[in-house]
Amino acid sequence: MFEDKTLVCRECGNEFVFTASEQQFYADKGFQNEPGRCKACRDKRKAANGGFNRADRPMYEVVCAECGKTTQVPFQPRGDRPVYCRECFDRQRSENRW
Repeated sequence: MFEDKTLVCRECGNEFVFTASEQQFYADKGFQNEPGRCKACRDKRKAANGGFNRADRPMYEVVCAECGKTTQVPFQPRGDRPVYCRECFDRQRSENRW
């Protein structure tokens, strides 16, 4: 269905290949646009933005408001709303869908 495409990086002007598997990934995620930068320029841009990624995000230990299990969340709870473990959060979200 997908075929490799050669694209031009808007940052450095070099050509790079947008592979069929990358295109499939983009389609599965619902992304509408093709990548505009090559991997080297994307990495350089991330580093310029402080190199922040999810692995660097501080985690906070909490007790799930539903099951009482100790878990970690990527935000500091304020105390005014319940905090759930992943399983309870997913269950809450699926039960509250329209």
